[in-house]
Amino acid sequence: MKQGVKKSWILLAACLALIFVCMGTANRIQTGGGSITVTQGRIDDISYKLYTPSTATEANKAPGVLLLHGYQNDHETCAAYAIELARRGVVVMAIDEFGHGATESGMIQRGYTNHTVKVNYGEDSIEAGTYKTIGGPLRYRLLLNFSNLSFFEEHYSKGTDGSKVSDSSMGGVAAYAVLATMDNVDPTRLAVSGHSMGTWASWSVSAVYAGVTDEQGRDITPKATVLQCGELFTDDIYDLSPIFGNKIYFNNVLLLQAKWDEFNYFRDYRNTVSDELLSSPLRLSFLGTEGQAAWNTTYGSFADGTARRMELLYTNHRLTTHHAGGLATALEWFDEAIDLPTEIPYTDQVAMTKEWLVLAAAFLAILSMMPLCNILLETPLFKEVAQPLPPKAGIKKKGAWLRGALVTILIAGLTYPFMTQLGQGLLPLPETTLFRMTIGNGFVGWYSLLIIIMILFTVFGRRKARKAGTPLTWQDAGLGSADKPEKFSWKLLGKGALLALCMVGFMYVLVVVCEKLFQLDFRFIWPFFKSFSLVRFGQFCVYILFFAAFYILNNSKIFAGLRSEGTYEKGFKGFMKCWWRYALVMVGGTLLIILIEYIPFFAGLGPGADLLFGSTFGGPFMSLLIVFAPQVLIFSLIGTHLYRRTGNVFTGAMTIAFLACWIVTGGSAML
Repeated sequence: MKQGVKKSWILLAACLALIFVCMGTANRIQTGGGSITVTQGRIDDISYKLYTPSTATEANKAPGVLLLHGYQNDHETCAAYAIELARRGVVVMAIDEFGHGATESGMIQRGYTNHTVKVNYGEDSIEAGTYKTIGGPLRYRLLLNFSNLSFFEEHYSKGTDGSKVSDSSMGGVAAYAVLATMDNVDPTRLAVSGHSMGTWASWSVSAVYAGVTDEQGRDITPKATVLQCGELFTDDIYDLSPIFGNKIYFNNVLLLQAKWDEFNYFRDYRNTVSDELLSSPLRLSFLGTEGQAAWNTTYGSFADGTARRMELLYTNHRLTTHHAGGLATALEWFDEAIDLPTEIPYTDQVAMTKEWLVLAAAFLAILSMMPLCNILLETPLFKEVAQPLPPKAGIKKKGAWLRGALVTILIAGLTYPFMTQLGQGLLPLPETTLFRMTIGNGFVGWYSLLIIIMILFTVFGRRKARKAGTPLTWQDAGLGSADKPEKFSWKLLGKGALLALCMVGFMYVLVVVCEKLFQLDFRFIWPFFKSFSLVRFGQFCVYILFFAAFYILNNSKIFAGLRSEGTYEKGFKGFMKCWWRYALVMVGGTLLIILIEYIPFFAGLGPGADLLFGSTFGGPFMSLLIVFAPQVLIFSLIGTHLYRRTGNVFTGAMTIAFLACWIVTGGSAML
């Protein structure tokens, strides 16, 4: 056995061992060292994860909490709340809402109307243009209807075309019914909590069960509703509203307010979250006070359900779910409302350790593909995939490199806000059959434009080089072989794609094994790598065509087209000399938009996308930046290593395409 192959086997074995150590330890945390039983199941087609403390028995019933995640997430995003509540003796059910995770029903089950409201509910009017009729693709209407709730009056919950919001709880109502009837759960000590989209679902669950009694006459009304970045409404919409015959009310509501929330409806459609919010009629009405109010102060009484509080958290929208201070406040709130059985200090939290461990496992799984690649490249089937790098004559001089890098960064960055949002909502796609992934459609829109631009640059670049007497070969572009540099190598494409499939397939097996053994996937707070259902695998097969085309062209332009001296220098030093350049170009456009978005936000002016482009182009894809940018950095590491190792872009591009498409289709929102 060659020395290099032997080292690869050792590194692969080390990665596997560390993955299982990380995942096993993470599982021990979520199970409380054996004191919590974690199971998964279905309520009809709603998938859930249940955390049951050993102290919760039929003779010693425990309080119960239903957790509802946000848009593009799944039940595991609720893990911090689930773990910390279960440690304190609570039975916790975290579900995959419609169109998310392993739940089979799409988001369309929520329903939609043909209108939207541009201000907080109860403050809109047709005359002011804040209550608008909308058209466009089904997914566009659905996305603009997230804050339309099924328990609202018909003015909000039904459309003029016969459409209606049928279940804004996103499956939460059915889940709450099951939780309330469990033998080891005290139905008089139940609560609900949700994040983002899950806050509207939380309002809906609490509304449906307001004043409801079970077959034994016990009041199963939620005793607390905890909103992690939620929207507020005027009191003629809820809380003993005459519209509902004084039947709908909400006990003990806590609002966790992110200081830098990218979604305008969670900051009352204002540019920033400031103390001015405290004096708005909407907030004063919610708190039940007049004239003055304060953050982080409880108003009302838990005894009669009137307790209200707004906790200001110095974080952004997505990170609210795992903010230690917000979680501590929520635990105290639950304790006051439903009496947590165990007196563990609220600040004693272990959930983030679990998150870091599964993130480490994800990194190790990605790393394990590299020694596997080295091993496979020594086999007869894949040996010819490794080609010499193109001649140095084609490397970019400093000035040309900077110009090329800058153009690439500007095009990618400045098209991102527009094309992702248009793709998500407005591009005419067969959305109920082929293109069901809403966030995936955003990337299809963006990638499609960039593919066209890259093809044009390639065509005109080749013509320019030919006229200058320095024709570019396909090998120069990373798309040809060393023995036939003037031809596009379909053979290299096929074998490179197969090699990438073997590597990513190996990682997929690791995910499946870890899900079976530890009931955990590879992620960090939000979903990254999960096993596929049959439907989601079908979606992967649709979207991979766009991802593959984009990353092959993208890697050709960046890794091959922007070669430098460092590309040819061996060892770690050479790797770093060329990687930082590739990383800058790959992630530069994203970093540009991050700066545009957050510098004004942190300066107290508001999110940059809202200020420069309008709120239509803010929100989901802006908040996604903090997830997307680190992914692209990892992709740049993979691409750099595999380009230097194989001398062409196919294996690296297809590996990145498979991983990126897997992230998008594995657990995110599906229409």
